Amino acid sequence: MWLFLTSRLRTWLLLTVVVPLATGLLRRVGQVLERRTGSTPVTRALYKAGDLGDRARATLRGGRRRR
Repeated sequence: MWLFLTSRLRTWLLLTVVVPLATGLLRRVGQVLERRTGSTPVTRALYKAGDLGDRARATLRGGRRRR
């Protein structure tokens, strides 16, 4: 089915569905690990990856980043 979608539609689906789910999942994994082991470089990297997705979405929307 993926073949029947246009390139533009596939890009839109990736940016609106897959990327937010992936960054949310990374953030959630970081929270779980932080509860178990405390703050480590791995948990901080997972949080940064989640924030990267938020910044990218805000930039694509033309909005400002929330703090």
